[in-house]
Amino acid sequence: MNRVDQYLADKLQERTQAGNLRKLTLPPSGAVDFFSNDYLGLVTTGALAKLMQPVNSEYHTTGSTGSRLLSGNSVQAEMLEQMIAGFHKAEAALLFNSGYDANMGLLASITGRNSTILSDELCHASLIDGIRLSAASRKYKFGHNDLTDLEEKLKKYTTEGPVIVVVESVYSMDGDMAPLADMLQLCEMYDAQMIVDEAHATGVMGMHGEGLVCALGLQDKIFARVHTFGKALGCHGAAVVGNEVLKQYLINFARTFIYTTALPGHSVHAAYCAYQYLSEHNFSNKPLHELIAYFRTRINETDILGWKDSRSPIQALVVGDNERSKMLASKLQEAGLQVKPILHPTVPAGMERLRVCLHTFNTKAQVDLLFEKVSDQ
Repeated sequence: MNRVDQYLADKLQERTQAGNLRKLTLPPSGAVDFFSNDYLGLVTTGALAKLMQPVNSEYHTTGSTGSRLLSGNSVQAEMLEQMIAGFHKAEAALLFNSGYDANMGLLASITGRNSTILSDELCHASLIDGIRLSAASRKYKFGHNDLTDLEEKLKKYTTEGPVIVVVESVYSMDGDMAPLADMLQLCEMYDAQMIVDEAHATGVMGMHGEGLVCALGLQDKIFARVHTFGKALGCHGAAVVGNEVLKQYLINFARTFIYTTALPGHSVHAAYCAYQYLSEHNFSNKPLHELIAYFRTRINETDILGWKDSRSPIQALVVGDNERSKMLASKLQEAGLQVKPILHPTVPAGMERLRVCLHTFNTKAQVDLLFEKVSDQ
């Protein structure tokens, strides 16, 4: 074994000994889905596939032949961007191949050495990696949803150059929401701009799933938002929404946009159909929120400790131990409930958990069964 292979093998062995080695598994057919991000059921119920039929030949391409700046641009992509901008009440939108690409490209490109980035300590890995690649000389985390800590850092750094505050509207591990209105008020006081990742709020928050920013009426005051298609929208890709200046800047400087093959026509069409679905007058995510409310009622009826406070589809039961988390998840899976353990290092040591995702297609009976099985452990 050469030295590189040995290094890799040693790191894998460390993970194995720590009990947190990641492995790919196939979910059993017929199991109750409490683990996917398909919050509106567009994939599971086949609703999006039906919306996409019939597919015209211009949408049915398997590749886009190049980047948007070379041969990969299309009328369909530009129409989708216009639709997304209008839907999220923004001046402009720019497509990226994934939420990870969008966050990386946005954060890595918009700052210079005189900039400061302040990010919530629980931000997603894609935001963290984008910040790492940024040229900003000052990069600091503040306590999760901690307005006092955020203000202290704003006071300290806003005199030194442009400041950007990075948060998520709904956090993927805890399911809680950022106090966006209060954070925005602080940013306005200290002349800072906000970036909000709306990945887990798209399709879920707001009457038509416009996201938490629009639901709160803050869209005209947020510098940039990232909306991911791979969760409630049931397809692939993402968009950064903001003003036209930001869009043109990203076209010129965001490396994850410039140097990658564009989304194929089929993916663009899928996203277009998903946004059309959200835009229908009879669309409602109310059934999802009713199930969330029922889930919270069941928490209050039990003596199970460790549930995080959440009003989103993401409900987390903190177990605090890798092995116990895996054991509890295994018991639920044996009962036909697909629930995954979230282990360190994905979450901090001592915060290992079960992460339950709720969907429009889940039933109260399935929720009752989940609580019954958790109570038995």
